[in-house]
Amino acid sequence: MASGSPGPPGTTAAGPDGPGRLASGDPGPASPPPAAGATGPAAVDVPVTSSPVPGNQVIPRPPGAHPGEPAPWAVLPAEARRGITLERVRRGLARPRLGDDPAWRVAVDELPGTGVPAAVLAALFEEDGEARVLLTRRAAHLRDHRGEVSFPGGRLDDGESPEDGARREAAEEVGLDPAAVDVVGRLSPLSTLSSQARITPVVGVLAARPAVRPNPHEVEHVFDVSLAELAADGVFREERWLRPGRPPAHVRHHLGADGSFPVWFFELPHDTVWGATARVLVELLRLTLGV
Repeated sequence: MASGSPGPPGTTAAGPDGPGRLASGDPGPASPPPAAGATGPAAVDVPVTSSPVPGNQVIPRPPGAHPGEPAPWAVLPAEARRGITLERVRRGLARPRLGDDPAWRVAVDELPGTGVPAAVLAALFEEDGEARVLLTRRAAHLRDHRGEVSFPGGRLDDGESPEDGARREAAEEVGLDPAAVDVVGRLSPLSTLSSQARITPVVGVLAARPAVRPNPHEVEHVFDVSLAELAADGVFREERWLRPGRPPAHVRHHLGADGSFPVWFFELPHDTVWGATARVLVELLRLTLGV
């Protein structure tokens, strides 16, 4: 799933040596397979690490964008935003989804057509007492959302469940073994106008840090970030955007008196996470932290 579609809170990623980078948005159209005889870097097993090279995504910030509200978890003391274990995540997922609140619900019916079913996988593992989430940077040659940080994911096959589709896409994009993913829940579905997709975020747990095999035709880099890093001071940022015409359905309940809507970001040293990926991560953080 990539950025590009304005949505609530944004997020970013980091590796074991500090914050990395992350892209946001929606799955977009499925990428075509490489042509016969096409050349390119071979996929090889690599450890998940922070990104050594800054990203080059372009955020279509409109004129008049201005700062918004602080992070929902800013009310918590710093110590409450550390030690975010997988057990805390599991307990958080047992709470009612934020999408059950009308202020967060996504109005899928307002999209043109029915929306293409899609799913993304938020794969988590624990290291040094902190839950970390797996993220990718989309390849620069892709038609849509190039260079953006994303979850592994894409369109579902006919009759495929979101859980099976999210695990299949993660296997195709980063070589993650579907059998290694213990699905522990779903987050609120969201819709995007840019790809007319109806996305189900699936949360899965891994037993340990995985070795991955990035598909060079889809993924430029794979990395991870801890939830504690995402919740740290100075990482989250909200902007208020104004656009002509009607705002996206998923932010309509957040409209300000001036007609602006919030777009959320996680600022990391090498990249910015925003859009649909950020929305998913923000809900995950809010449920886990109870805010």
